[in-house]
Amino acid sequence: MSLFFDLLSAVNNPDQQANVGQLASIMNSVQSLTANRGMQPNQVQSMMSIVGNMIRPVLKQQQATIGSGRLENLISQVVASDASGSALTSLLSPQLMQQISEAVTQQTGMSPNLVQSALPTIVRAVLGMLQMGAPQTGAWGNSNPLLNSFLDSDKDSDTDFGDVMKFANRFINPNAA
Repeated sequence: MSLFFDLLSAVNNPDQQANVGQLASIMNSVQSLTANRGMQPNQVQSMMSIVGNMIRPVLKQQQATIGSGRLENLISQVVASDASGSALTSLLSPQLMQQISEAVTQQTGMSPNLVQSALPTIVRAVLGMLQMGAPQTGAWGNSNPLLNSFLDSDKDSDTDFGDVMKFANRFINPNAA
């Protein structure tokens, strides 16, 4: 739940890009995916957990190789795109996307076609949440503490994107069942 609290901290920090509207937009895209593809919320939560766990080491390696600023720019490009094509493949290789797809299929029992069609949206949602910690435009010298917290974690449940999605949904829709 620590990552969710980091996300809320970003929402409340005027020096970071996060706001409630951004979070609601991410949650709406995930809920739309759920409704349009006939997926259950627990399946989407599982997908987000698996995606987060599988991209963490790749993003960590890229951060070490290209630097935090360049990684943040790549994440921003993927989030701003339709999460397919060159922006996504510049960040996550097609081979990694295939591995993630296979892992999700294996761990959830969902059909491979359903997983492959939903995966770009899920990746974009995960990256969108991470991007919310980016500094406001013009805030020089600041890095993204939300991304750094995610990359510095030790793979415990405090950084589970399935849990982040569940708590974010409760935050955005407090009266929902």
